[in-house]
Amino acid sequence: MVTVKLAKTAGFCFGAKRAVDMVQALLDRGERAATLGPILHNARLVAHLEARGARVVESPAQTPPGAALVLRSHGVPREIEEEVRALGLRYVDATCPNVKKIHVLAREAGAQGRIFLLFGDPGHPEVRGIVSHCAGPYFVCEGEEELQDLLKTHPELRTAPVTAAAQTTFHKIYWQKCAETLKKVCTNAAVFDTICNATAKRQKEALDLARQCDRMVVVGGRDSSNTAKLRDICAEECETYLIERADELPAFSAGLSVGITAGASTPASIIKEVLDTMAEINSTEQNFEEMLEESLKSMNTDEKVHGVVVGISPTEVYVDVGRKQAGFIPAAELSSDPSVKPEDVLKIGDEVELLIMKTNDQEGTIMLSKRRVDAMKGWDVIQEAQENGDILEGKVIEVVKGGVIVLHNALRVFVPASQATATRGEELESLQGKEVRFRIIEVNRQRHRAVGSIRSVLREERKAAQEKFWEQVEEGQAYTGKVKSLTNFGAFVDLGGVDGMIHISELSWNRVKHPSEVVKVGDTVDVYVKGLDKETGKISLGYRRPEDNPWVKLEREYPVGTVCEAKVVGMTAFGAFASVIPGIDGLIHISQIADHRIEKPQDVLKVGDVVKVKITDVDLERHRVSLSIRVLLEEEQAEADAAAAGAPENETVYSTEAPEEE
Repeated sequence: MVTVKLAKTAGFCFGAKRAVDMVQALLDRGERAATLGPILHNARLVAHLEARGARVVESPAQTPPGAALVLRSHGVPREIEEEVRALGLRYVDATCPNVKKIHVLAREAGAQGRIFLLFGDPGHPEVRGIVSHCAGPYFVCEGEEELQDLLKTHPELRTAPVTAAAQTTFHKIYWQKCAETLKKVCTNAAVFDTICNATAKRQKEALDLARQCDRMVVVGGRDSSNTAKLRDICAEECETYLIERADELPAFSAGLSVGITAGASTPASIIKEVLDTMAEINSTEQNFEEMLEESLKSMNTDEKVHGVVVGISPTEVYVDVGRKQAGFIPAAELSSDPSVKPEDVLKIGDEVELLIMKTNDQEGTIMLSKRRVDAMKGWDVIQEAQENGDILEGKVIEVVKGGVIVLHNALRVFVPASQATATRGEELESLQGKEVRFRIIEVNRQRHRAVGSIRSVLREERKAAQEKFWEQVEEGQAYTGKVKSLTNFGAFVDLGGVDGMIHISELSWNRVKHPSEVVKVGDTVDVYVKGLDKETGKISLGYRRPEDNPWVKLEREYPVGTVCEAKVVGMTAFGAFASVIPGIDGLIHISQIADHRIEKPQDVLKVGDVVKVKITDVDLERHRVSLSIRVLLEEEQAEADAAAAGAPENETVYSTEAPEEE
């Protein structure tokens, strides 16, 4: 029988219930309603409201005539609010009051000249809405590691006035670590704990429950941020499943204890449905267990025997155990790795220690297990490895919800997602089938549970690589690295345990608005070290090559006096800038635009025009190029005047007629 425990705080939070009640109230009054995006991240609830007539729209302009537009609990960006008012729409603001408070903090930070630092998911609607209210500089961090990177690349944050807050559904434990760092490192930081109390309480209860249970079930929408965080929290303690409906419940073995919690956007009706389904399963299991117990009374199980392999088939291995019964090992009981074949594990003639699973005297057979004997032996190795901090090796045989399963000497070790990769957010699927090194961080023989950490080994290896790197690195040294992340000001590159940054100005000789125009995450790039700061661990990298310098090309191919076509790319009061070659813009001074006086450049030119110009001056040191249209016009006019006079300019005229007599 499966024991089921339900978290006390599960389901709707205040803000979610308030938003749904607002939509329900409109529909109950017979009014037309539309929600700007799903009112909550719960597909079933949204479908229910749509069935009642609440339409989901992607923009205010799509609001049906006469309908009231409901702004969801996450809030919306300020520009959306302005669009709603500009369209004259009737609207209901269901933004959670806790989110509204963060909007105020963001606005006040800008008004006070403070840098606003928000912890959360940059792509989440709540975060996008909050940052739209920032009137000054701001940064968004997803956790402690990103905060450390930010402090390295922006050391001014250590002394500048900073206002820090968190997304209302941010991971409570992660927030506490980030807040401690800010208070220690930043001398002028105002830190506000803006995580919703209901969220914090729900996360704590889920953590406590996961520590008591063998499995956890988190009920909620897969797109819900707070539901995903509950899953991550529980997955660090035990195998965890995220489901949206009761029919997604996995099959649980008898004897397990299963904890159930639910996200803030999960209605009570769905939680009840899951509990009812679990109750039905328990009832069925109980009846099955009673029948099974009756049929197994004559079996002599849990006894170890030695046997010799006498036959192998695709589904079984046949073993002589020195008894009258024929022994066989089902393929599933050969190894904990489901991908291996029987012939990969044993061969005829092998002697093997086995565990009796079931004896059937009527058929004269004994069902045996090699996998369970190996696992029993493995517990001693695992226990010793935990005590000594040894590094073990194993193969990732399965990616489960909340982590991965690593097989080590027939023992399945659960590695939570938070301990499976070097940084948060990496895809777990990439680990499938790979050999990994890990440590054991928890062993519970009674619950047949071992928990490992790949991350701790990766971090040690990274630290060793960093020490080796700093011993050898020199300015000008070339490296091949992988682009790790992009920011507005540059690209971070993993050089093999150490990160360096290519500033946006170093990515290309041409102007770029964002690093993504040149590189993307995952790209392999060749770089060289431009600057080092061993105290802060800061590494500046160069990416663009001297031979690609457009100024070298200009000097070589476009000397003063060259006539070429240039595209107008900008206008000022004193002239127009035109692109001579990619990466170099020259100035056509207002006095050089026409052969007559003009009031402003726009009288003659506009951005996008392609004009013929003459290069009149090049200052390589100051990176300035002077261009002229006027010189060409005057030269053309001089040629025309000469032609009109009847002879080419600068040529002598000889007459073929005889001179007249006097």
